[in-house]
Amino acid sequence: MIGNRGGDLPFPSLRRRVSPYETRQAQVIHQTPSLIKDIKKEASLLQNTVPNLHELTEQDIPGLIHLSTTVGWDYNEDEIRTILAIGTIYGHKNSDERLVSCAAVIPYDHKLTTIGMVIVHSSCRGMGLGRSLMKACMESVPSDSAIMLIATREGKPLYESLGFTTADTIHKFICKRIAPVDHEQAGESFPTEIMREDDLRAVIELDGLAVGSQRSSFLRTRMKQAKTCLVVNDTEGRIAGYGFAVQGPVNLVIGPIVARNTPMAIHLLRRLSDGHDRQVRIDVPDGQNAFLSYLAANGFEKVSEPPVMITRYSTLPPRSGQYYGIGAQIFG
Repeated sequence: MIGNRGGDLPFPSLRRRVSPYETRQAQVIHQTPSLIKDIKKEASLLQNTVPNLHELTEQDIPGLIHLSTTVGWDYNEDEIRTILAIGTIYGHKNSDERLVSCAAVIPYDHKLTTIGMVIVHSSCRGMGLGRSLMKACMESVPSDSAIMLIATREGKPLYESLGFTTADTIHKFICKRIAPVDHEQAGESFPTEIMREDDLRAVIELDGLAVGSQRSSFLRTRMKQAKTCLVVNDTEGRIAGYGFAVQGPVNLVIGPIVARNTPMAIHLLRRLSDGHDRQVRIDVPDGQNAFLSYLAANGFEKVSEPPVMITRYSTLPPRSGQYYGIGAQIFG
């Protein structure tokens, strides 16, 4: 009988060597249950960290205000209630139910929809939340409606990738403190009255010609929010122009302004801001060169020129040329 010391094979030369690959395979097989458990745990953690998309409600207003302040935008409760009353706001919430993104979509009366208030918190950028928000907004819009938005520099590449093209420019002006009206040198004056409820029908029609689509729900709701609403009558007593002034947290926002000509637009601006001793903002569509020159010469400073972008159509709807001030960038 031949001995087998220490468990050695009787013929060492016949001993089979175990390859490094087989050694590793054996280790993997041994560790597989543990690896699968770790992978499932990591997937679960990842799923919990990817925020979920929600349709937001009035209960989310505090979160929306806070989120807007993180990007330096001055939304307040009244503004967000107006948006919720006429449109839909989507947003992502993380596992702690904290709002980390938002975007609003607002349909108008005839084949025109606007998207705005697109915000993603800095801690969640690069996760595809902006694209997810935009797709939710766009999918809610009828296929025969143009979609417009006013883009930030950071958001423009995303919008271009979704089919938006630049159609116009907005000129954003700020006046730190508007000069009191000198009525002897105020220029041309027009018969002006406080806007009444029964003026709405005529204002909606005038606004529709200026914007390219009637905005009945927006104007009714904005009128209730506004600090001042004025109408200008022509010599026959018909409404020839109108303007709103809305007080925000920082700015008195002048707009919309629709007017038959530049002197009338200037008159509305002066009347809407008369007696206001703090900061004033107005955003003016491209093409109103005489009005833009007036602003630059009277204490207003241009702070940005964001592009107006559109998809599903190549141009904005036909406009009358009487649109001198937008309501706010979210409203187009």
